[in-house]
Amino acid sequence: MDIRAMTLPELDMVLDWAAAEGWNPGLQDAASFYAADPDGFLLGTVDGEAVASIFAVRFGAAFGFIGGYIVRPEYRSKGYGMAIWHAGMARLAGRNVGLDGVPAQQANYARSGFKLAHRNVRYEGRGSDVPAADRVLPLGPHDVGEVLAYDRAFFADEREQFMRCWLQQAGSVAFGVRDTDGTLLGYAVLRPCRAGFKIGPLCAESPQVAEELMLAVCGRVPAGEPVFLDVPEPNAAAVALAERHGMHACFETARMYTGADPRLPLARQYGITTFELG
Repeated sequence: MDIRAMTLPELDMVLDWAAAEGWNPGLQDAASFYAADPDGFLLGTVDGEAVASIFAVRFGAAFGFIGGYIVRPEYRSKGYGMAIWHAGMARLAGRNVGLDGVPAQQANYARSGFKLAHRNVRYEGRGSDVPAADRVLPLGPHDVGEVLAYDRAFFADEREQFMRCWLQQAGSVAFGVRDTDGTLLGYAVLRPCRAGFKIGPLCAESPQVAEELMLAVCGRVPAGEPVFLDVPEPNAAAVALAERHGMHACFETARMYTGADPRLPLARQYGITTFELG
């Protein structure tokens, strides 16, 4: 198997593989992912046929994230998965590496040096017709710099290029809540996915702000359409928020790191950006 960096169209293809696996990626995710680290998306080919993928994305100087680890079903049990895994990990050598893996694979990841930090739980609900609170306002291009500064606390290293694209992707909406002095108290992004919509990130200074933001984005989801929120389980207020609004747990991942847990402020993180890139 030959292993090389993907092109952007090939990343779109691999996200179609992910959709077939039930991962439900966003319709416009590829461009934002690619902006994070264009060389970080590895494709394995056999006789010119794409058979395996892994995302091994570098953030800043010291962090990396593994995602998109897929071998097409007809090519499994041939060693291709392990080969591309080693290539991805080699690309991130010397960094603290994170991943969001299914619990059934925790033992396998542990053998590669990953340690469990916490669970993430995906909640599914439906759109809401509750009107947004007066202080919830749309965020536009002129707000990007402020959002980037606010977002920095919620990720293990710098991710500016990714977030610039993420905040302005086609079909998405972003809302913020400000204090009376104009200070940003939280923000949320809603994007269309293969099925329904996902909220992420959702970061807020208080449970009240988080609820106002969630209601605002759910109000932009067509009636009857599903909406998903990926909650870090240690945030009890986030779990309570999802359950209070009739959302039910439908999936979970294990957040694991090879190095020290970066101790992100999970008490203020109500929705993870995307399991594929952390």
